[in-house]
Amino acid sequence: MPRLIVIKGADEGKQFELGSDVLAAGRDKSNPIVLHDTEVSRRHAEFHPIDGGGYRVMDVGSANGTFVNNLLQKEAVLQSGDHIQIGQSILVFTSGKQTLQANSDLADRISMITRHDVELSSAIVKTIGETEGSRILARPEQASTPWLKTALANLGIMYETIQAVSHILDLDQLLERIMELIFKSIDADRGCIMLRNTETAQFEPKVVRWRQQVDQAEKLAISRTIMDYVLKEKQGVLVSDASQDQRFNTGASIVRFGIREVICVPMKGRHETLGVLYLDTQSNARDLIQRSVTSRFTGDHLSLAVALSHLSALTIEETRYHNAMLQAERLAAIGQTIAALSHHIKNVLQGLRHGRDILKMGIDEKDDTLLNQGWKMVEKGQAKINDLVMDMLSYSKEREPAVESTDLNQLAGEIVEMMKGRAKELNAKLEARLEATLPKVQVDPEGIHRALLNIVTNALDAVEDRPNAQVVVTTGLESDNQWANISVLDNGVGIPPNRLTEMFKPFVSTKGSRGTGLGLAVSRKILREHGGDILVKSTPGKGTRMILRLPMKSPLLQDSVGQTGERAAIRPTEPPRS
Repeated sequence: MPRLIVIKGADEGKQFELGSDVLAAGRDKSNPIVLHDTEVSRRHAEFHPIDGGGYRVMDVGSANGTFVNNLLQKEAVLQSGDHIQIGQSILVFTSGKQTLQANSDLADRISMITRHDVELSSAIVKTIGETEGSRILARPEQASTPWLKTALANLGIMYETIQAVSHILDLDQLLERIMELIFKSIDADRGCIMLRNTETAQFEPKVVRWRQQVDQAEKLAISRTIMDYVLKEKQGVLVSDASQDQRFNTGASIVRFGIREVICVPMKGRHETLGVLYLDTQSNARDLIQRSVTSRFTGDHLSLAVALSHLSALTIEETRYHNAMLQAERLAAIGQTIAALSHHIKNVLQGLRHGRDILKMGIDEKDDTLLNQGWKMVEKGQAKINDLVMDMLSYSKEREPAVESTDLNQLAGEIVEMMKGRAKELNAKLEARLEATLPKVQVDPEGIHRALLNIVTNALDAVEDRPNAQVVVTTGLESDNQWANISVLDNGVGIPPNRLTEMFKPFVSTKGSRGTGLGLAVSRKILREHGGDILVKSTPGKGTRMILRLPMKSPLLQDSVGQTGERAAIRPTEPPRS
């Protein structure tokens, strides 16, 4: 199935399947292809199916344009492996073209024929070692004929192969593309790639191709004798004019299946042979009788097939390695997440268990003081579990902020009032200094409320046990009138320089068992969803200032129209200001 794979951006790893309908891509949820990228327009581009197969991408008046393979395009026909850049997101188009049924049915399309006494011997007119592929690729000037020298000097098909398959992560799609490129350079009627199953060590068909459209019931007959010879001798072979060999007659299998010429070469990777590439030509009975068909395969084609199969094997190895690395990284990330969550949950459960024990003592002794103490501990543990779950949901769930006109002064004032009880417990002074003339900002008030609450909570924790503890929340408008900010200043312990780059990573906390390690990661994610960011300025021993910056013209709203009538481009987050 043709699809788009996001390899860079907020949606990295996502895949979007393309069908027979026109699919729009953009930031708005109404698009079939939704990209959570603030530099993507609400409706940015469309993907149109083409009659006869293929797809075309069309820019639909986006603010920042649509790029195909780094070139700005209004409209472009896509080839498998093309890169489409939309905003800061890069998608790879893969055709996923299937010439036959699902791979699970391919074994039924292959028929092995074995005639040890008649199929090889003098029918092999030339052999070539499987290691010759890398040498031929490296030294095209040493080719034996002008045709091969020209073919290898241009190297067009090989570089096209590298470019086309370098970002195709699905092995089945990769093999389809490889076979398509092989058929461009070698005039075969039929072909297939057989790969060794890493678990069973058996060779299995992975892709089968006919140059002409065939009945779905037709099978591709492969000589097992030829394939076994190639694997055993580690040589690619060219079997030419098999039907004219004196040991072949009308009852011989090669004649019966219409096989006239065969190229079969090993697919040699860096360290092992992964499989074989098999190509053949066919002749009908009339051609065989009249001897009217000349050879289509030559030694040069064999050399080219060896070089192409070597390059394909290297690409397959790279794809397998890449997929294995991705799986290992996923498992490692899952393990780290489980370990971190287990640690936090264990601490919360210990607090709940202790609170339960005190409650039980209070009930047994009918002591109101113990009951109140135990209940407070249970409530505190429940609040921690709630915070952990909410932070996990906020960090893992992709959501587009529900933007509305918001008074940042009112929002900051509410949080300061909410946290004054906590500040009193810590014997800290918490105050708000709000810019009275600050205009309203287009943001998601719920998201910004949660982000600011996390920051203020961290600031209060930082000033615990500090003399003259103080936290100040201020609002303001930057000098260019393009950015609003909320600043949270504390005179706490400060943050060492070597921790500044780590503090926004998930499950990194300086508060020990008191923190989830997700608060700052969630807060930055929320700000960046708005096209803003969180800046940090800290001096160890003196305190920290956290600045939440938000654009006055939200990129989440309908693209603004400038005086020239063109949509205004979205500016990236600016660097910290001194």
